Amino acid sequence: MLIRSRPGWFLPENAATPEEAFFNRRNLIKGAGAIAASVALASCDSRTAKAGKPEPDPSAKYYPAKRNAAFKLDRAISPEKTVETYNNYYEFGQQKQIYNDAQALPIRPWSVSIEGMVEKPFTIAIDDLIKKMPLEERLYRHRCVETWAMAVPWTGFAFRKLIDLAKPLSSATFVEMQTFMKPDIADGQRQPWYPWPYTEGLTMAEAMNDLAFLVTGVYGKPLPKQMGAPLRLATPWKYGFKSVKAIVRFKFQNTQPHTYWQTVGPNEYGFWANVNPDVPHPRWSQATEELIGTGGQSVPTKIFNGYGEQVAGLYKDMKLGDLLYR
Repeated sequence: MLIRSRPGWFLPENAATPEEAFFNRRNLIKGAGAIAASVALASCDSRTAKAGKPEPDPSAKYYPAKRNAAFKLDRAISPEKTVETYNNYYEFGQQKQIYNDAQALPIRPWSVSIEGMVEKPFTIAIDDLIKKMPLEERLYRHRCVETWAMAVPWTGFAFRKLIDLAKPLSSATFVEMQTFMKPDIADGQRQPWYPWPYTEGLTMAEAMNDLAFLVTGVYGKPLPKQMGAPLRLATPWKYGFKSVKAIVRFKFQNTQPHTYWQTVGPNEYGFWANVNPDVPHPRWSQATEELIGTGGQSVPTKIFNGYGEQVAGLYKDMKLGDLLYR
């Protein structure tokens, strides 16, 4: 069944997948001809630190924000240090440990552009945007297509609040999001085979769903650079590659955006990207997930990452297989 009668946050913890087997799989992808098929996998090599003196964050006074009790977890919040040092951020490299390199990105001044099919396009400074928005903390699951998972206390505001500010036309059916473009700072953006800048998209119905969340903070403080500061997306029922970081542009339109991972690996990373344990990735199972920071504990993956009660209605006329890798 698509929607299960038990609560969306219920999860039996009775599965185990060896951690060693999970990581050994990544080493099998080799050769230049496999680049497009393997870019979503990351090695764990260290990088030379680029970090200088931390910038003061003008938004720090807004944290911690009040937690919204409507968003609950069935599992412990993942360790802060683990979450903040285990990051996918291809602008700074393909390995997970990019947290030092990401410190080179200046996040003030920072502006966000509202474009496309809106009443009046405009640009707003990030601190003015944060000041306008009702910040709250939400506890969300995060599920990576690589099969690791975490539980995160995000701070931010509902996507629909940005939509209210943007005032899109009724004919807009999609919203496209893009990240910064600074190849002089972000080494990964110098690689010509990637379709920079990073582009993601949602339908307007998805963006208006109560779960769609624009993130400005985590663990009761401003979002760190390696996690997508100053503004990123969290859609917890989707695989994590949908979570565009360091957003500079929202474009409302009536055509489906062609996203970053669709371009890189169209048979593996589609537009919809909804979590489904019954539909394997073309190269591995999605039936279980490893909880980072637990020493390799694995649990069963739930349909829509456990949020089916809230989002399944968005896809009632679609086949489940169409919601993943195409």
